[in-house]
Amino acid sequence: MSRYLPISIASLASLIIVSDAVAGAFAVREQSTVFQGLSFAGNGTATKSLSSMFWNPATITAHEGFQLETEQTLVIPRTTVDLRTANVDDVRGGPILGPVTTLPYSSGDIGVDAWLPVVYGSWKANERISLGVSVNAPYGFETKPEIEWAGQLYARSSRILSVNVTPTAGIKITDKFSVGVGVQLQYLQVRLKRAAATVPGAPTIELRGEDYNLGFGATVGALYKPWEGTQFGIGYRSPVEQNLKGRLIVGGGAPTPIRSTIILPETVTVSFQQDLQEDWRAMGTFEWTHWSRFGAFPITGIQGQPISELAFFYDDGYFLSLGTEYDFTESITGRFGIAYEWSPISEAVRTPRLPDADRFWLSAGLSYSHKDWLDFDVGYSHIFTGSNSIDINPDHHEYNGLTIQGPLTGVDIDIVSVGARIKF
Repeated sequence: MSRYLPISIASLASLIIVSDAVAGAFAVREQSTVFQGLSFAGNGTATKSLSSMFWNPATITAHEGFQLETEQTLVIPRTTVDLRTANVDDVRGGPILGPVTTLPYSSGDIGVDAWLPVVYGSWKANERISLGVSVNAPYGFETKPEIEWAGQLYARSSRILSVNVTPTAGIKITDKFSVGVGVQLQYLQVRLKRAAATVPGAPTIELRGEDYNLGFGATVGALYKPWEGTQFGIGYRSPVEQNLKGRLIVGGGAPTPIRSTIILPETVTVSFQQDLQEDWRAMGTFEWTHWSRFGAFPITGIQGQPISELAFFYDDGYFLSLGTEYDFTESITGRFGIAYEWSPISEAVRTPRLPDADRFWLSAGLSYSHKDWLDFDVGYSHIFTGSNSIDINPDHHEYNGLTIQGPLTGVDIDIVSVGARIKF
């Protein structure tokens, strides 16, 4: 137990995420069916969908009466890690088990299909004030390689669940300018497993952690319509501090209580929407996420004694998208979007458990309005990265003596989203 504790916490807890989340690092961008079909172009401006309030709470002022909206999204990832060499050293530099030769070098498909539900509600209290609430999962998903493989010392499974509830208020200052604010209340749960050694039948080390007290943050935004047919929106989602408490279990032994405080990053979204014709619109979005604040976070025992740290050392993340919408009829709207995302995870910190990389998006969608009170939406995206590599040496900050090299097949993700909106 004492031999494995420092390394197991450092390597397990350094992945309080899953590798097939569908935004940079482990954020989840899939919060809207309409904007899914646009590759999230224009997501900080007002459309028929309530979902833009996730990125810019000021857009809530664009909706009349009382409305409810739900999005149901299925994410289907495919990713394989194929290790060519792997060696394990202890913290003194000497080999423990030597080169791995008896386990499969391929992880198999580590992607796990995921379902993401989202709910939005809005109420226009009067001509100036609108109120609303959203329930989202901004971080999450799951990866699961083969139980026994050459990289089992790094991961046997990884899972995170988040739930974020955001009460929101918007004020229309003038007919051209609106502002909005919201309060984030976020729950985070972590379940991580890895092997204690590189031999077949090695026991599992499991880390569990969650924040029952909830993390708190804010959202603020502004929407400006300088003239008819033109919109500019900016939104900010603040950092959220999560105080995780949990336990480390080695091979079914007695659990060791642990805790760690992490700060999830803030995001700034800037969007535009421009009418090209009465029934044709162009949209765009640029997004910055402050992942570089995600450096290293201490892990302590329940009494505060230092044990290890969560080491990430990410760069900032960037996202750029362009899209267009066309009204085929009064009831049917089609859309298309492309995007490019610069991952915050560089070659220097890419791991077999988080093989994130820069990615390209292609998306399309369709909406149908029924008698002005019921809308149905569908959106589809394909995301691909191409092939990348992993090359972790014994001095790598996350692993402290663990060596691993090998190619990584491209991360391909299909996303299908359906949504419905009812107006009272």
